[in-house]
Amino acid sequence: MEKRLFTSECVTNGHPDKVADSISDAILDACLQQDPGSRVACETMVTTDFCLICGEITTKAVVDYKAVAREAIRKIGYVYPGDGFDADTVEIQCRIHTQSADIALGTNDEVGGAGDQGMMFGGACTQTPELMPLPVALARALANRLTECVRSNDLLRADGKTQVSVEYAEDGKVLGIDTVVVSIMHSADFEIEELRKYVREGVIAPVLAKYGFDIADVAHIHINPTGNFVIGGPNGDTGLTGRKIIVDTYGGYFSHGGGAFSGKDPTKVDRSGAYMARYMAKNLVAAGLASQVQVQLAYAIGVAEPVSVRVDSYGTGIVPDEKMTEFLRKCVDLTPAGIIRKLDLRRPIYAPTAAEGHFGVAGRPWEETDLVPELKKLAGI
Repeated sequence: MEKRLFTSECVTNGHPDKVADSISDAILDACLQQDPGSRVACETMVTTDFCLICGEITTKAVVDYKAVAREAIRKIGYVYPGDGFDADTVEIQCRIHTQSADIALGTNDEVGGAGDQGMMFGGACTQTPELMPLPVALARALANRLTECVRSNDLLRADGKTQVSVEYAEDGKVLGIDTVVVSIMHSADFEIEELRKYVREGVIAPVLAKYGFDIADVAHIHINPTGNFVIGGPNGDTGLTGRKIIVDTYGGYFSHGGGAFSGKDPTKVDRSGAYMARYMAKNLVAAGLASQVQVQLAYAIGVAEPVSVRVDSYGTGIVPDEKMTEFLRKCVDLTPAGIIRKLDLRRPIYAPTAAEGHFGVAGRPWEETDLVPELKKLAGI
């Protein structure tokens, strides 16, 4: 009988696209630190010895964008001269202008409308303690563990990728881990078989154990399967802000509206709406109303109230999906201004999301489960 597998991937903070995300979010945080009302839509591109920062920023803050970018690059770990991309020698150019006055007409604080049209999704399920799908939770945990190792091992470099295939029963129950793939950039001095042993014992084994799995039970493990991975980072591949939207959300397990997060201030519902959708989905699952939930929000540019709210519990709900939608409407103000107030989003909290992941990370306001008592009361449980 054919296995029922689902696969999700992740990348480390040194992946070229994540370098770009990190720079964009570092600039966003720098603006919000001085001016919480900053309107930021920052896009970054990185390649060999070059970084281009573009976008629309309207702020009272005085920010040295190049200095912020260099510090973000240094924090990631690109500090080795001769690797084709390092914090001290990379050329940085800025092409930034202010936000369109036409967009501002419908999104200023008096009107409070959404900054653009679009739909956002949030999901939650009982597969992991953080109420995330297991494939993406494992892929993210492996990537974050790689990042920890890079900081403590001079033979490793920041660029890396992970991928996990989970086997499911027909009823959706997790049966085990079928395949783990890990690739990590390294110094030419790190012999490949030694590196593979290091990653197997120091990265894969402890992460799987944390989630209750034994590495010996994994059918297939691939570590740097092409061999050497010495040329990488922006020197090996061009990176762009917003090109890892599935990595940033649920690994494809739940839907994605298409909008990226990094570099956008919270008036952009691509970001704040997706955070609120996760918050609502997680609270529904945490309250025991369903074991798996997806929430969709949709907005029109310049209009404050969402044009639609939808809950899909995939048949796992103890009350109808329409009732759960009704409960959420009663519990939460879903205007952009209401979301910003509820989740306290006008703060410099975004740079870590680009590096560590947006969802399933304790301490993020959209990961709180404070709606649970009210949802239980409304559901009569």
